[in-house]
Amino acid sequence: MSKKNKVSVWEEPLEDFCTQALRKMDVPEEDACITAKVLVAADKRGINSHGVARLRRYINGLRSGMMIPQPDVQTVTETPTTALIDAGGGLGQPTSHRVMEQAIRKAKELGVGFATVRNSNHYGIAGYYAMMALEHDCIGISMTNASPLVTPTFGRDAILGTNPIAVAAPAGEEPAFVLDMATSTVPRGKLEVYKRLEKELPLGWATDETGASSTDTERVLKNLNQHLGGGLLPLGGAGELLRGYKGYGLSMLVDVLCAVLPGAAYADLVYPKDEEGNPLPSAIGHFFGAWRVDAFRPVDEFEAAMDDLQQRLKNTPKAEGQNRIYIPGEKEHEESLRSEREGIHINAKVAADLGAIGEELGVEYTL
Repeated sequence: MSKKNKVSVWEEPLEDFCTQALRKMDVPEEDACITAKVLVAADKRGINSHGVARLRRYINGLRSGMMIPQPDVQTVTETPTTALIDAGGGLGQPTSHRVMEQAIRKAKELGVGFATVRNSNHYGIAGYYAMMALEHDCIGISMTNASPLVTPTFGRDAILGTNPIAVAAPAGEEPAFVLDMATSTVPRGKLEVYKRLEKELPLGWATDETGASSTDTERVLKNLNQHLGGGLLPLGGAGELLRGYKGYGLSMLVDVLCAVLPGAAYADLVYPKDEEGNPLPSAIGHFFGAWRVDAFRPVDEFEAAMDDLQQRLKNTPKAEGQNRIYIPGEKEHEESLRSEREGIHINAKVAADLGAIGEELGVEYTL
């Protein structure tokens, strides 16, 4: 973001504002705090597409009934190493946070723990939950399905979600390995960032209603919002030349683990509406897992090997014109450290919308 387009805010007051806004929508205190923390964590790591810019979506979802402020969350099935939780149509973050904690507890007791969630909503950045495992000397995994925004290979219309996958593994002296990626070329939020910045899309990110690649940000977003055709491309791009079917396959894998397995909605069945066209709870599903490192080898040996792996990658010869090789999650880690020193950068338009939300709900906005 250029200086004129960004505003710097501090983590604690930003979390507090989001918490109080959600409280005004009858979200319980603890649930509001968790949701705010996950949103702000995204901006703190420089993932603005999934940060506080999403607060408006949640406020609207709570107003419309798509998101239930005080859901009836239930355990459907449970074994010593697995669990299935029904989120009751509530916000995605609170249940996801607690279920990942549950998976970690199971891993600490028995070596591995896996849990799925159904009848949930957007849960923020997938990496947040995978990273929860790090402080417990565990490897974490998190994934979620999402609204249909992605076209299958050789398809014209969007039917799959951006369906992110995140994996986090601890290291020793080096930062943790944190892979947090959409299975599409980019998430929808990145298009929204480009719209706010009034930028064209790079060729190969998305298609128009005919299935042809498009750089028209407004057109692609309008088509997605109104279901007019086209959508984001799977990771790799269109067709077979750049192996876009690999991203398509990964996206479908997420639907299998996050939706088919727990009994959540999948593909274009998510975000259903009633006969009058009113939104119903989205019925999204999530998948979480944790592995205890010392169930396989001593933690110090694993972390030393992780450090060595990273150093070998970063010290390999650089391509012409390049001076650094990054490890997945390293840029976000450095942005997080910068945010702690200098404040979190958010888009000026997002900051203005937060102010509008504050006025609507009667929450003091002093960021």
